[in-house]
Amino acid sequence: MEWFTKLLTDGGVGTTVLMLSLSIFAGLLLGKFKFKGISLGITWVLFVGIILSALGISCNHEMLHIIKEFGLILFVTAVGLQVGPGFFKSFKKGGMAMNLMAIVNVALGVVITIIVAKSTGDSLFDMAGVYTGAVTNTPGLSAAQQAVRDLGMADVADRLANGYAVAYPLAVVGMILTCIVLRPLCRIDLQKEPTVADNLESNRDKQPTSLAQRHKVNLIPIFVIIALGIVLGSIPISVGMSAPVKLGLAGGPLVVALIGSWLGVKKGWFTTEFTESHGVWMLREVGIALFLAGVGLGAGSSFISTIQAGGYMWILYGFIITVVPPLVVALFGRLVLKLNYYTLMGFIGGAHTDPPTLAFANNMAPEGCKLPNMGYATVYPLTMFLRIFSAQLLVLMA
Repeated sequence: MEWFTKLLTDGGVGTTVLMLSLSIFAGLLLGKFKFKGISLGITWVLFVGIILSALGISCNHEMLHIIKEFGLILFVTAVGLQVGPGFFKSFKKGGMAMNLMAIVNVALGVVITIIVAKSTGDSLFDMAGVYTGAVTNTPGLSAAQQAVRDLGMADVADRLANGYAVAYPLAVVGMILTCIVLRPLCRIDLQKEPTVADNLESNRDKQPTSLAQRHKVNLIPIFVIIALGIVLGSIPISVGMSAPVKLGLAGGPLVVALIGSWLGVKKGWFTTEFTESHGVWMLREVGIALFLAGVGLGAGSSFISTIQAGGYMWILYGFIITVVPPLVVALFGRLVLKLNYYTLMGFIGGAHTDPPTLAFANNMAPEGCKLPNMGYATVYPLTMFLRIFSAQLLVLMA
Protein backbone atom coordinates (compact mmCIF):
# COMPACT_ATOMS: atom_id res chain seq x y z
CA MET A 1 0.00 0.00 0.00
CA GLU A 2 3.04 2.29 0.05
CA TRP A 3 2.41 3.43 -3.52
CA PHE A 4 -1.19 4.37 -2.62
CA THR A 5 -0.16 6.31 0.48
CA LYS A 6 2.43 8.18 -1.56
CA LEU A 7 -0.18 9.00 -4.21
CA LEU A 8 -2.39 10.63 -1.55
CA THR A 9 0.36 12.57 0.20
CA ASP A 10 3.10 13.55 -2.24
CA GLY A 11 1.28 16.69 -3.45
CA GLY A 12 2.23 16.02 -7.06
CA VAL A 13 0.32 16.31 -10.31
CA GLY A 14 -1.25 12.88 -9.94
CA THR A 15 -2.46 13.60 -6.42
CA THR A 16 -3.90 16.95 -7.46
CA VAL A 17 -5.82 15.55 -10.43
CA LEU A 18 -7.04 12.63 -8.32
CA MET A 19 -8.37 14.95 -5.61
CA LEU A 20 -10.00 17.24 -8.15
CA SER A 21 -11.71 14.26 -9.76
CA LEU A 22 -12.81 12.84 -6.41
CA SER A 23 -14.17 16.21 -5.26
CA ILE A 24 -16.18 16.64 -8.44
CA PHE A 25 -17.44 13.06 -8.61
CA ALA A 26 -18.53 12.90 -4.96
CA GLY A 27 -19.87 16.47 -4.99
CA LEU A 28 -22.04 15.93 -8.05
CA LEU A 29 -23.33 12.67 -6.57
CA LEU A 30 -24.30 14.38 -3.31
CA GLY A 31 -25.89 17.21 -5.31
CA LYS A 32 -28.52 14.81 -6.61
CA PHE A 33 -30.05 14.46 -3.14
CA LYS A 34 -32.77 16.88 -2.08
CA PHE A 35 -34.21 17.82 1.30
CA LYS A 36 -37.82 19.03 1.04
CA GLY A 37 -37.22 19.93 -2.59
CA ILE A 38 -34.04 21.91 -1.89
CA SER A 39 -30.61 20.85 -3.10
CA LEU A 40 -27.22 22.55 -2.96
CA GLY A 41 -26.48 20.97 -6.34
CA ILE A 42 -22.98 21.47 -7.66
CA THR A 43 -22.08 23.47 -4.53
CA TRP A 44 -21.33 20.11 -2.87
CA VAL A 45 -18.16 19.97 -4.98
CA LEU A 46 -16.82 22.89 -2.92
CA PHE A 47 -17.56 21.18 0.39
CA VAL A 48 -16.11 17.81 -0.60
CA GLY A 49 -12.92 19.67 -1.57
CA ILE A 50 -12.87 21.42 1.82
CA ILE A 51 -13.31 18.11 3.65
CA LEU A 52 -10.50 16.41 1.71
CA SER A 53 -8.18 19.34 2.31
CA ALA A 54 -9.08 19.50 6.02
CA LEU A 55 -8.22 15.79 6.32
CA GLY A 56 -4.64 16.62 5.33
CA ILE A 57 -4.65 15.76 1.64
CA SER A 58 -1.77 17.64 0.01
CA CYS A 59 -2.13 19.12 -3.48
CA ASN A 60 0.08 21.20 -5.75
CA HIS A 61 -1.23 24.69 -5.01
CA GLU A 62 0.26 26.29 -8.12
CA MET A 63 -1.47 23.70 -10.26
CA LEU A 64 -4.70 24.13 -8.28
CA HIS A 65 -4.59 27.87 -8.90
CA ILE A 66 -4.17 27.46 -12.66
CA ILE A 67 -6.91 24.84 -12.97
CA LYS A 68 -9.26 26.86 -10.76
CA GLU A 69 -8.86 30.05 -12.79
CA PHE A 70 -9.11 28.24 -16.13
CA GLY A 71 -12.29 26.53 -14.94
CA LEU A 72 -13.77 29.90 -14.06
CA ILE A 73 -12.82 31.29 -17.49
CA LEU A 74 -14.58 28.38 -19.23
CA PHE A 75 -17.67 28.90 -17.05
CA VAL A 76 -18.14 32.64 -17.64
CA THR A 77 -17.34 32.29 -21.37
CA ALA A 78 -20.04 29.65 -21.76
CA VAL A 79 -22.54 31.72 -19.77
CA GLY A 80 -21.83 34.77 -21.94
CA LEU A 81 -22.35 32.74 -25.11
CA GLN A 82 -25.66 31.37 -23.83
CA VAL A 83 -27.30 34.60 -22.66
CA GLY A 84 -25.65 37.10 -25.03
CA PRO A 85 -28.03 36.81 -28.02
CA GLY A 86 -31.03 38.00 -25.98
CA PHE A 87 -29.31 40.21 -23.40
CA PHE A 88 -29.42 43.57 -25.17
CA LYS A 89 -32.89 42.83 -26.55
CA SER A 90 -34.22 42.47 -23.02
CA PHE A 91 -33.63 46.17 -22.29
CA LYS A 92 -36.25 47.06 -24.89
CA LYS A 93 -38.85 44.70 -23.46
CA GLY A 94 -39.13 45.63 -19.79
CA GLY A 95 -35.66 44.57 -18.76
CA MET A 96 -34.51 48.10 -17.89
CA ALA A 97 -36.60 48.24 -14.71
CA MET A 98 -35.40 44.81 -13.62
CA ASN A 99 -31.75 45.70 -14.20
CA LEU A 100 -32.21 48.91 -12.17
CA MET A 101 -33.60 46.68 -9.41
CA ALA A 102 -30.52 44.48 -9.76
CA ILE A 103 -28.23 47.51 -9.33
CA VAL A 104 -30.06 48.49 -6.12
CA ASN A 105 -29.85 44.88 -4.92
CA VAL A 106 -26.07 44.83 -5.35
CA ALA A 107 -25.67 48.26 -3.72
CA LEU A 108 -27.69 47.18 -0.67
CA GLY A 109 -25.52 44.08 -0.29
CA VAL A 110 -22.33 46.15 -0.37
CA VAL A 111 -23.69 48.68 2.14
CA ILE A 112 -24.80 45.93 4.56
CA THR A 113 -21.37 44.28 4.26
CA ILE A 114 -19.62 47.54 5.18
CA ILE A 115 -22.03 48.18 8.06
CA VAL A 116 -21.43 44.66 9.45
CA ALA A 117 -17.64 45.11 9.22
CA LYS A 118 -17.74 48.50 10.95
CA SER A 119 -20.15 47.44 13.70
CA THR A 120 -18.48 44.11 14.53
CA GLY A 121 -14.85 45.09 14.10
CA ASP A 122 -14.27 42.27 11.62
CA SER A 123 -11.80 42.94 8.82
CA LEU A 124 -13.36 44.16 5.58
CA PHE A 125 -11.08 41.63 3.87
CA ASP A 126 -12.90 38.84 5.69
CA MET A 127 -16.30 40.42 5.08
CA ALA A 128 -15.48 40.71 1.37
CA GLY A 129 -15.09 36.94 1.31
CA VAL A 130 -18.36 36.52 3.23
CA TYR A 131 -20.01 38.89 0.77
CA THR A 132 -19.00 36.79 -2.26
CA GLY A 133 -20.32 33.65 -0.56
CA ALA A 134 -23.52 35.35 0.58
CA VAL A 135 -24.31 36.35 -2.99
CA THR A 136 -23.04 32.98 -4.33
CA ASN A 137 -20.74 34.68 -6.79
CA THR A 138 -17.60 32.68 -7.53
CA PRO A 139 -16.18 35.12 -10.14
CA GLY A 140 -16.45 37.86 -7.50
CA LEU A 141 -14.36 35.74 -5.14
CA SER A 142 -11.76 35.22 -7.85
CA ALA A 143 -11.66 38.97 -8.60
CA ALA A 144 -11.24 39.82 -4.91
CA GLN A 145 -8.45 37.26 -4.55
CA GLN A 146 -6.66 38.69 -7.57
CA ALA A 147 -7.01 42.19 -6.14
CA VAL A 148 -5.30 41.23 -2.85
CA ARG A 149 -2.52 39.48 -4.78
CA ASP A 150 -2.00 42.69 -6.79
CA LEU A 151 -1.67 44.49 -3.44
CA GLY A 152 1.05 42.02 -2.42
CA MET A 153 -1.09 40.26 0.19
CA ALA A 154 -1.37 36.75 -1.23
CA ASP A 155 -1.96 35.28 2.26
CA VAL A 156 -5.31 37.12 2.45
CA ALA A 157 -6.62 35.15 -0.54
CA ASP A 158 -7.25 32.05 1.61
CA ARG A 159 -9.14 34.15 4.17
CA LEU A 160 -11.41 35.36 1.40
CA ALA A 161 -12.03 31.77 0.32
CA ASN A 162 -12.86 30.79 3.92
CA GLY A 163 -15.42 33.57 4.24
CA TYR A 164 -16.93 32.52 0.92
CA ALA A 165 -17.15 28.85 1.91
CA VAL A 166 -18.70 29.63 5.33
CA ALA A 167 -21.44 31.88 3.91
CA TYR A 168 -22.26 29.97 0.72
CA PRO A 169 -24.44 27.06 1.95
CA LEU A 170 -26.99 29.12 3.90
CA ALA A 171 -27.01 31.67 1.07
CA VAL A 172 -28.47 29.06 -1.29
CA VAL A 173 -31.17 28.20 1.26
CA GLY A 174 -31.71 31.88 2.08
CA MET A 175 -32.58 32.85 -1.48
CA ILE A 176 -35.05 30.01 -1.78
CA LEU A 177 -36.59 31.08 1.55
CA THR A 178 -36.87 34.61 0.15
CA CYS A 179 -38.92 33.26 -2.76
CA ILE A 180 -41.14 31.34 -0.34
CA VAL A 181 -41.65 34.25 2.09
CA LEU A 182 -42.53 36.59 -0.77
CA ARG A 183 -45.78 34.72 -1.41
CA PRO A 184 -47.57 35.39 1.90
CA LEU A 185 -46.07 38.89 2.21
CA CYS A 186 -47.57 39.88 -1.15
CA ARG A 187 -50.66 37.63 -0.83
CA ILE A 188 -49.86 35.86 -4.07
CA ASP A 189 -52.33 33.27 -5.33
CA LEU A 190 -50.51 30.93 -7.71
CA GLN A 191 -53.81 29.86 -9.27
CA LYS A 192 -54.37 33.44 -10.48
CA GLU A 193 -50.76 34.24 -11.40
CA PRO A 194 -50.15 34.64 -15.17
CA THR A 195 -47.72 32.13 -16.65
CA VAL A 196 -46.83 33.96 -19.88
CA ALA A 197 -44.86 37.16 -20.39
CA ASP A 198 -46.46 40.40 -21.44
CA ASN A 199 -43.49 42.73 -21.23
CA LEU A 200 -40.39 40.55 -21.57
CA GLU A 201 -39.15 38.67 -24.56
CA SER A 202 -37.56 35.26 -24.37
CA ASN A 203 -33.79 35.31 -24.18
CA ARG A 204 -33.58 32.80 -27.02
CA ASP A 205 -34.13 33.20 -30.72
CA LYS A 206 -36.94 31.15 -32.18
CA GLN A 207 -34.77 29.30 -34.68
CA PRO A 208 -35.44 25.56 -34.87
CA THR A 209 -32.55 23.45 -33.65
CA SER A 210 -32.08 19.81 -34.49
CA LEU A 211 -30.67 17.34 -31.98
CA ALA A 212 -27.58 16.78 -34.12
CA GLN A 213 -26.94 20.53 -34.40
CA ARG A 214 -27.27 21.05 -30.63
CA HIS A 215 -24.46 18.56 -30.03
CA LYS A 216 -22.01 20.47 -32.24
CA VAL A 217 -19.55 22.96 -30.80
CA ASN A 218 -16.92 24.99 -32.63
CA LEU A 219 -13.90 25.52 -30.39
CA ILE A 220 -12.32 28.27 -32.53
CA PRO A 221 -14.63 31.16 -31.50
CA ILE A 222 -14.57 29.99 -27.89
CA PHE A 223 -10.80 30.31 -27.59
CA VAL A 224 -10.74 33.55 -29.59
CA ILE A 225 -13.21 34.94 -27.04
CA ILE A 226 -11.08 33.68 -24.15
CA ALA A 227 -7.90 35.25 -25.58
CA LEU A 228 -9.55 38.62 -26.21
CA GLY A 229 -11.27 38.43 -22.83
CA ILE A 230 -8.00 37.91 -20.96
CA VAL A 231 -6.53 40.97 -22.67
CA LEU A 232 -9.62 43.07 -21.87
CA GLY A 233 -9.74 41.81 -18.29
CA SER A 234 -6.11 42.82 -17.70
CA ILE A 235 -6.68 46.51 -18.48
CA PRO A 236 -6.45 48.51 -15.20
CA ILE A 237 -9.28 50.96 -14.52
CA SER A 238 -8.39 53.74 -12.09
CA VAL A 239 -11.03 54.42 -9.43
CA GLY A 240 -8.92 56.74 -7.26
CA MET A 241 -8.07 54.05 -4.68
CA SER A 242 -4.93 52.20 -3.60
CA ALA A 243 -5.04 50.06 -6.75
CA PRO A 244 -7.03 50.01 -9.99
CA VAL A 245 -9.89 47.59 -10.56
CA LYS A 246 -9.98 45.20 -13.49
CA LEU A 247 -12.60 43.13 -15.22
CA GLY A 248 -10.22 40.29 -14.43
CA LEU A 249 -10.05 36.72 -15.61
CA ALA A 250 -13.82 36.37 -15.12
CA GLY A 251 -15.18 39.72 -16.24
CA GLY A 252 -13.09 40.11 -19.41
CA PRO A 253 -14.13 36.83 -21.07
CA LEU A 254 -17.74 37.40 -19.95
CA VAL A 255 -17.93 40.81 -21.64
CA VAL A 256 -16.34 39.54 -24.85
CA ALA A 257 -18.57 36.44 -24.85
CA LEU A 258 -21.72 38.53 -24.40
CA ILE A 259 -20.86 40.96 -27.16
CA GLY A 260 -19.41 38.24 -29.39
CA SER A 261 -22.46 35.97 -29.16
CA TRP A 262 -24.86 38.89 -29.65
CA LEU A 263 -22.96 40.17 -32.70
CA GLY A 264 -22.34 36.66 -33.99
CA VAL A 265 -26.04 35.79 -34.08
CA LYS A 266 -27.04 39.26 -35.36
CA LYS A 267 -24.48 39.25 -38.18
CA GLY A 268 -24.98 35.60 -39.05
CA TRP A 269 -21.45 34.50 -38.17
CA PHE A 270 -23.06 31.67 -36.21
CA THR A 271 -26.52 30.88 -34.89
CA THR A 272 -28.14 30.03 -31.59
CA GLU A 273 -27.53 26.42 -32.61
CA PHE A 274 -23.94 27.12 -31.56
CA THR A 275 -24.62 29.24 -28.45
CA GLU A 276 -27.19 26.75 -27.15
CA SER A 277 -25.23 23.63 -28.08
CA HIS A 278 -24.61 20.85 -25.59
CA GLY A 279 -20.90 21.45 -26.09
CA VAL A 280 -21.17 24.99 -24.68
CA TRP A 281 -23.29 23.69 -21.81
CA MET A 282 -20.65 21.03 -21.11
CA LEU A 283 -17.89 23.67 -21.00
CA ARG A 284 -19.95 25.65 -18.50
CA GLU A 285 -20.52 22.71 -16.16
CA VAL A 286 -16.94 21.42 -16.34
CA GLY A 287 -15.64 24.94 -15.74
CA ILE A 288 -17.63 25.65 -12.58
CA ALA A 289 -16.91 22.15 -11.23
CA LEU A 290 -13.14 22.66 -11.62
CA PHE A 291 -13.34 26.08 -10.00
CA LEU A 292 -15.34 24.94 -6.97
CA ALA A 293 -13.13 21.88 -6.46
CA GLY A 294 -10.01 24.06 -6.67
CA VAL A 295 -11.38 26.57 -4.14
CA GLY A 296 -12.32 23.80 -1.69
CA LEU A 297 -9.02 21.92 -1.93
CA GLY A 298 -7.11 25.17 -1.51
CA ALA A 299 -9.06 26.54 1.46
CA GLY A 300 -9.91 23.45 3.49
CA SER A 301 -6.72 23.38 5.56
CA SER A 302 -7.68 26.61 7.35
CA PHE A 303 -11.48 26.24 7.17
CA ILE A 304 -11.93 24.49 10.53
CA SER A 305 -9.62 26.90 12.35
CA THR A 306 -11.58 29.80 10.85
CA ILE A 307 -14.86 28.45 12.28
CA GLN A 308 -13.25 27.82 15.69
CA ALA A 309 -11.82 31.35 15.77
CA GLY A 310 -15.29 32.92 15.51
CA GLY A 311 -15.99 32.44 11.83
CA TYR A 312 -19.31 30.80 12.73
CA MET A 313 -20.70 34.33 13.16
CA TRP A 314 -19.95 34.88 9.47
CA ILE A 315 -22.78 32.46 8.72
CA LEU A 316 -25.23 34.89 10.34
CA TYR A 317 -23.69 37.92 8.68
CA GLY A 318 -23.81 36.17 5.31
CA PHE A 319 -27.45 35.23 5.79
CA ILE A 320 -28.34 38.89 6.42
CA ILE A 321 -26.44 39.96 3.29
CA THR A 322 -28.21 37.21 1.35
CA VAL A 323 -31.81 37.78 2.40
CA VAL A 324 -32.36 41.49 3.12
CA PRO A 325 -31.49 43.07 -0.29
CA PRO A 326 -33.50 40.72 -2.56
CA LEU A 327 -36.48 40.73 -0.19
CA VAL A 328 -36.61 44.55 -0.15
CA VAL A 329 -36.14 44.83 -3.91
CA ALA A 330 -38.56 42.01 -4.75
CA LEU A 331 -41.27 43.57 -2.54
CA PHE A 332 -40.83 46.81 -4.47
CA GLY A 333 -40.98 44.91 -7.76
CA ARG A 334 -44.20 43.17 -6.78
CA LEU A 335 -46.06 45.91 -4.89
CA VAL A 336 -44.99 48.91 -6.97
CA LEU A 337 -44.02 47.57 -10.40
CA LYS A 338 -46.56 44.69 -10.29
CA LEU A 339 -44.04 42.17 -11.62
CA ASN A 340 -45.06 38.55 -12.04
CA TYR A 341 -44.17 36.22 -9.14
CA TYR A 342 -42.54 33.62 -11.39
CA THR A 343 -40.47 36.37 -13.02
CA LEU A 344 -39.48 37.69 -9.59
CA MET A 345 -38.25 34.26 -8.47
CA GLY A 346 -36.05 34.14 -11.58
CA PHE A 347 -34.90 37.69 -10.81
CA ILE A 348 -33.85 36.68 -7.27
CA GLY A 349 -31.78 33.83 -8.69
CA GLY A 350 -30.24 36.00 -11.41
CA ALA A 351 -29.55 38.89 -9.02
CA HIS A 352 -27.41 36.47 -6.99
CA THR A 353 -26.16 34.45 -10.00
CA ASP A 354 -27.48 31.33 -8.26
CA PRO A 355 -28.61 28.33 -10.37
CA PRO A 356 -30.23 26.41 -7.44
CA THR A 357 -32.71 29.27 -6.95
CA LEU A 358 -33.59 29.16 -10.63
CA ALA A 359 -34.09 25.40 -10.41
CA PHE A 360 -36.45 25.92 -7.43
CA ALA A 361 -38.38 28.60 -9.36
CA ASN A 362 -38.79 26.31 -12.35
CA ASN A 363 -40.08 23.55 -10.06
CA MET A 364 -42.63 25.96 -8.61
CA ALA A 365 -43.78 27.24 -12.00
CA PRO A 366 -46.35 25.32 -14.09
CA GLU A 367 -45.04 23.13 -16.89
CA GLY A 368 -44.04 25.18 -19.93
CA CYS A 369 -43.76 28.47 -18.01
CA LYS A 370 -40.54 30.23 -19.06
CA LEU A 371 -40.89 33.30 -16.85
CA PRO A 372 -38.30 32.21 -14.21
CA ASN A 373 -35.69 31.63 -16.95
CA MET A 374 -36.44 35.00 -18.54
CA GLY A 375 -36.21 36.88 -15.23
CA TYR A 376 -32.93 35.11 -14.44
CA ALA A 377 -31.31 35.75 -17.83
CA THR A 378 -32.43 39.41 -17.95
CA VAL A 379 -30.40 40.47 -14.89
CA TYR A 380 -27.68 37.81 -14.76
CA PRO A 381 -25.03 39.48 -16.99
CA LEU A 382 -25.20 42.95 -15.44
CA THR A 383 -25.29 41.44 -11.95
CA MET A 384 -22.19 39.39 -12.74
CA PHE A 385 -20.25 42.55 -13.72
CA LEU A 386 -21.41 44.39 -10.61
CA ARG A 387 -20.49 41.53 -8.28
CA ILE A 388 -17.00 41.33 -9.79
CA PHE A 389 -16.44 45.09 -9.39
CA SER A 390 -18.03 45.37 -5.94
CA ALA A 391 -15.95 42.49 -4.52
CA GLN A 392 -12.78 44.26 -5.67
CA LEU A 393 -13.95 47.60 -4.27
CA LEU A 394 -14.59 46.06 -0.84
CA VAL A 395 -11.04 44.70 -0.81
CA LEU A 396 -9.56 48.03 -1.89
CA MET A 397 -11.55 49.81 0.83
CA ALA A 398 -10.20 47.51 3.57
